[in-house]
Amino acid sequence: MQPLRMSRRVMNLAYMLTQNARRHGARPGFVWGDKSWTWREIDAQVSALAAALAARGIAKGDRILVHAKNGDEMFFSMFAAFRLGAVWVPTNFRLMPDEVSYLAQASGAKAFLCHVDFPEHAAAVKDGALEFTWSVDGKAAFGERSVADAIASHAGAVVENVAVEHDDPCWFFFTSGTTGRSKAAVLTHGQMGFVVTNHLADLTPGTTEQDASLVVAPLSHGAGVHQLMQTARGARTVLLPTEKFDINEAFRLIEAHRVSNLFTVPTILKMMVEHPAADKYDHSSLRYVIYAGAPMYREDQKAALKKLGKVIVQYFGLGEVTGNITVLPAALHDPEDGPHARIGTCGFERTGMQVSIQDDEGRELKANQSGEICVIGPAVFAGYYDNPEANAKAFRNGWFRTGDLGHMDEEGFVYITGRASDMYISGGSNIYPREIEEKILTHPGIGEVAVLGVPDATWGEVGVAVCVVREGAKAVTEAEMAAFLSPKVPRYKMPKRFFFWDALPKSGYGKVPKRMVRDELEARGLLDLDKARTG
Repeated sequence: MQPLRMSRRVMNLAYMLTQNARRHGARPGFVWGDKSWTWREIDAQVSALAAALAARGIAKGDRILVHAKNGDEMFFSMFAAFRLGAVWVPTNFRLMPDEVSYLAQASGAKAFLCHVDFPEHAAAVKDGALEFTWSVDGKAAFGERSVADAIASHAGAVVENVAVEHDDPCWFFFTSGTTGRSKAAVLTHGQMGFVVTNHLADLTPGTTEQDASLVVAPLSHGAGVHQLMQTARGARTVLLPTEKFDINEAFRLIEAHRVSNLFTVPTILKMMVEHPAADKYDHSSLRYVIYAGAPMYREDQKAALKKLGKVIVQYFGLGEVTGNITVLPAALHDPEDGPHARIGTCGFERTGMQVSIQDDEGRELKANQSGEICVIGPAVFAGYYDNPEANAKAFRNGWFRTGDLGHMDEEGFVYITGRASDMYISGGSNIYPREIEEKILTHPGIGEVAVLGVPDATWGEVGVAVCVVREGAKAVTEAEMAAFLSPKVPRYKMPKRFFFWDALPKSGYGKVPKRMVRDELEARGLLDLDKARTG
């Protein structure tokens, strides 16, 4: 039988705004500080911006690079790009000018929307396919015009959602990468339609237009995906008034808007739980506090459950799979350790997705055997843009290789051991830092830790633990830490040194990349343990 060769036309993601303007037009859809926009106003603003971009030559398939802090124009730019069938290419606004210049080149961006606070970035992004730059959040000398002017000049324009097919790109999601340059993961309209549906089913079931969602992370990455699913249900998006993460203000907004869900990363959730504002404001409206992007240590999980209640939801996923690998729902977050507690798991397979634990040759391993976590399903991205070498490494026999190591138990719950790149080999034995970090964090005086391998003349590599003492706790010595850990881990897994810093280096998304910790160790002269003094 010959395969059917038909168009795979799908809904343009911007149609969600069309729906909301029709069904919930007078309801607020976006709140930022003392300003708010109804869904009808948002739809009109997006059409005006789309019309302005089209008048400037932007058409289906063109890439629009956006370097901006969170705000209304950042939010509108996403849907304006979708409406035109163009590709939204957001960056982390904390990147340096040369990094953004590289992203412009790598994406082949035709337009650049740049926040007024970043003239150096606008100056750096000026070659390649780029044709024009507009300023975001006000007028700037570097911009041809401002986004606000562009919207005002096309007020009242009605722009239809361009017809798109399943594999038409809508978003270049730049991966942070553990090494080397960021890569543009191509997300498509069809893929993201599935992702939105899956997120609603697995992460925030029952979400309606009555709900509100607080944004505490940059819209350029996971938070942007989260707000897409809120838009799909007409739920209100609430932004923090400034880019500074003000925990007191976050809890005030949760109380004021009866926020029902938010998306964050473990380090930020930990900060929120430990802040006095958690006891000052009413957060009983929260139903889903979703954390992802990195594992959450068990002690931090228990603290969050005690403070917020049984509302935390974990998902595991990479940008390339848009979060859709596993989920651990609120009901399975047990506040107490015990025989029924699912300690250390990142959950089970997401709806419509399949996980396989594979060895180095791609053979599927049995339950409780450790290997690389691989995944297939409709949420897997189309590939890296213009990067066949990276695509060849990322896929094997149709499976996307996450680069994360772990195992799956007999019931299908997945446990992450760590990144393949984080593992180190000491005396011929594979050491997975996460296991040691979990043990260290059971010490009442330690709030954060990063364990990594460093060169050693005798063993090849040995572990070092960089610890941060909890605020208000008494100082912990290296000898005390070694004595505490000694009965909890085998001798060969024991870190050779313990360093105590005021803070761990974090990325723009609140994660603690091991490469940044390694760079700081090198800067402090601590990579050579034979020469290093106590950190």
